[in-house]
Amino acid sequence: MKKVKLEIAGLSYSQTQSGAYALVLAESGGKRRLPIIIGGFEAQAIAIELEKMVPTRPLTHDLFKSFALTFDIQVKEIIIYNLVEGIFFSKIVCEQNGETYEIDARTSDAIAIGVRFNAPVFTLENILASAGILLDEDLIDTMSEEPAEQESSSKNIYQNLSLEELENKLNEAINNEEYEVASKIRDEINKRTSN
Repeated sequence: MKKVKLEIAGLSYSQTQSGAYALVLAESGGKRRLPIIIGGFEAQAIAIELEKMVPTRPLTHDLFKSFALTFDIQVKEIIIYNLVEGIFFSKIVCEQNGETYEIDARTSDAIAIGVRFNAPVFTLENILASAGILLDEDLIDTMSEEPAEQESSSKNIYQNLSLEELENKLNEAINNEEYEVASKIRDEINKRTSN
């Protein structure tokens, strides 16, 4: 079966399932998207790593990474290899001492671990063909404009605060494990300090 490389295109609150999030994976160099519904904890774990935030204490996926590195285990790739009744099946492909191992995992956990190792994510062509969504160019352009709109709305919330106040709010958000809020504050700090 042909493998297709995927990239994380977005993570948003699910409109269909309460308390869940939609992880959208995009076909690398293509127009197809693979939406996967995941839990809040896993969404938070993925977002924290993508935003390069450091929680006060290691999360489960960070613990897995530390454990793996301690025993010289490298995560090589994540493969979404099956879809049964709307549930995706994945495996983490690892390497230790030249030996390759495949570990069965929930897709959300596999990706949360994969992003910590900068491991590529793949799926099989037949899964992308059956569960993927083909986006037209206009919708792709609209989606790529959304982050700029979000940045301007977060600036409105934090624009009147000093850098010191922003730093305090950032630490408070991280301590309270409000990582989505922390990422917006961090973006505002980055905008001000990069100019």
